[in-house]
Amino acid sequence: MPGLENPLLLAVIGGAHGTRGEVRVKPFTADPLAIADYGLLYDKQGRSYEILEVRPSKKVVIVRFKGINDRNAAELLNGMELFIDRSQLPDDELEEDEYYQTDLIGLEAFDATGKSWGVISALFDFGGGDLIELTEKGKRPMLIPFTEAAVPEIDFEKGTILVEPYAAGLISDDDIEEERRLGKKPGKA
Repeated sequence: MPGLENPLLLAVIGGAHGTRGEVRVKPFTADPLAIADYGLLYDKQGRSYEILEVRPSKKVVIVRFKGINDRNAAELLNGMELFIDRSQLPDDELEEDEYYQTDLIGLEAFDATGKSWGVISALFDFGGGDLIELTEKGKRPMLIPFTEAAVPEIDFEKGTILVEPYAAGLISDDDIEEERRLGKKPGKA
């Protein structure tokens, strides 16, 4: 992506709102109005967008960008993703156990036995809680819940997370019963 060394998706523009060039924006910030706190936002082509006004509206925010002055110009932005560089996020405001979800991307998932379950390739929230996508070469991606039971430990220094396979849904009751039947300890390779 031109202009950004480590792009981070901050928001997606929806449809036009009214006739003055305003657009509905779905921000991915903890505080939806904080989208204006990051300075210039960039699209995939590297064009910058300056927020002039932002206000809340149900599940989105209404934004007026500099240079977008009518409904026709606003409609052209529909579906556009807006990014900032990771360096624009303030690390000094995080509590001890807080982190940005983007920092989880690339961490390898291991269980207590040392078995690798893949690498975190994405995070999702479809409304039922956060999910982690684990990707392993040659296998289909897997989604696991991002809960303390399923992911009890995150170690940024080692670049790993600890997963509990049963709580994460990586092994089922049937798998455990089969391992017991074969005389293996559940979860051991």
